[in-house]
Amino acid sequence: MNELVLVVQVKIKTDCVPQLLAELEKNATAARETEPGCLQFDVIRDPDDPTRLMLYEVYADAAAFEAHQNSAHFKHYLAVGVPLLESRERRFYRRAMP
Repeated sequence: MNELVLVVQVKIKTDCVPQLLAELEKNATAARETEPGCLQFDVIRDPDDPTRLMLYEVYADAAAFEAHQNSAHFKHYLAVGVPLLESRERRFYRRAMP
């Protein structure tokens, strides 16, 4: 298995939740629908804190993740979505089993 897993913990600025969710929906949908190497892209919300999210992304390999980072929709998210965040922590993993 060579799948690359990215887990991103984000804290959204309190007054920016609706805007950030809209931007994430565009980015996640585009990744799932237009990137053959994007195997999964989930946006998971903390049930007790609407400003906290986790992104769970699975890519076929490092090249697929690089293609995601070079996509127009991801570059748009970086420019428009990331400024709406208080914090963002990324961790990479390799899938050990299905």
